[in-house]
Amino acid sequence: MKKAIKRCILAILLPCILNFILLFDAVNQTMSASRILFAVRVGLLSALGGGFLLIYLGLLVMPAFDRVRTGLRVRMMLGGRRLVYDGLYGMAVQILVFVIFYIQKAKPYDFGVGVLIANGIFGVLGAFFLIFAGAVRIFFTSRRLSIARRIVLLLTMWIPVVNLFVLLYACRLVYEEYDFEREKVLLRELRVNTKLCKTRYPLLMVHGVGFRDLRYFNYWGRIPAELMRNGAVIYYGNQEAFGTIAYNGEDIRRRIFEILKETGAEKVNIIAHSKGGLDARYAISTLKMAPYVASLTTMSTPHRGCRFVDYACRLPEGPYRFIASCFDRTFGKFGDKNPDFYTATHQFSTEASAQFNRENPDMPGVYYQSYASVMKYPWSHLLLSIPWCMIRPLEGANDGLVSVDSAKWGEFQGVFANKRMRGISHGDMIDLKREDYKGFDVVEAYVRLAADLKKRGF
Repeated sequence: MKKAIKRCILAILLPCILNFILLFDAVNQTMSASRILFAVRVGLLSALGGGFLLIYLGLLVMPAFDRVRTGLRVRMMLGGRRLVYDGLYGMAVQILVFVIFYIQKAKPYDFGVGVLIANGIFGVLGAFFLIFAGAVRIFFTSRRLSIARRIVLLLTMWIPVVNLFVLLYACRLVYEEYDFEREKVLLRELRVNTKLCKTRYPLLMVHGVGFRDLRYFNYWGRIPAELMRNGAVIYYGNQEAFGTIAYNGEDIRRRIFEILKETGAEKVNIIAHSKGGLDARYAISTLKMAPYVASLTTMSTPHRGCRFVDYACRLPEGPYRFIASCFDRTFGKFGDKNPDFYTATHQFSTEASAQFNRENPDMPGVYYQSYASVMKYPWSHLLLSIPWCMIRPLEGANDGLVSVDSAKWGEFQGVFANKRMRGISHGDMIDLKREDYKGFDVVEAYVRLAADLKKRGF
């Protein structure tokens, strides 16, 4: 209620400054045009006009004030939302003021009509630019505005009434994002000296298929930064994007010894996503790395394979080999020394997975746990819509690539989901899009995971 009153006052005050300028000028026109009066008039008009312009420009570019240090991006985004509401309130109030004064006081022969009309024009135009500037700031600063939502915003911005509802929806998303960021900042302040994620052994994060640990694009999104902020020591697997399980297992083995030598630790905790979980299991079991691994946490790893891969493996051999060679050449340029798309993808079949599980049993002394996630509909993640549709009738609930049953291994900790229609995809589990979803905080999920490892003595 207080914000609404402030906006109404602002909506009336700013155009009233223009109204006073115009009225003052009109009165002076009826007086003798002496040089002194002319100079005074010009000076006052310049001062008032300049002051109004500074205030207006300040509203357009200044970030919102926020006692919680949420950062410049969030404050600019929140300021954009406030600009939109200020503009809407301003436009509504100016129209109302114009109608009331015109009906009750204005006369055709009164010079106040011109002043009133000019005031209304300036007021509405000023409000329009506030709304436009706010929309632009929201468009470029909000993370919850997906590409699809941005396209809708662009397409509807010139359609009356529709653009208003779309913009108000965007403002609602902005407030949810601000509230999320605000709570995160407050939570960080509470944890500042707790070292919540400072585990006994360093964390080795192992990526999945089709990616590499790149310097300028972190496979795990915002997750490692938050873990380190809470005391965790982070390392990466640096294995191949399309290497076989055996080849990548050797990479992980070498990486573990490098970490132990650098840190002086006795063991590592492995957190692995997708195929990375299989690479890690191979290193632990077949390559005898169990004495150097305290725990293995797998996220959406296809431990029992994917039945839709069984069908994919039945494709004609010639085209499959050709596609595989294209992938091998591409990822060879990204740093893979021995890419083998053909073999790596065939290792996801249910038959190959069953054999792998027989040859790589859980090793004593290593704590195994697993997590899964589920997409609710094919449009939850367009890139995974086709495999989701293939897996659903064959294996049931899945994240677009891996079914819940296939992801279970060791002590199963549960399924990541939310109450929204979208659900949580395979890519969401590594913060692939760097987006926040209502009812699910992937970064906080990993913080809790690391805190639990610490609590268990790992």
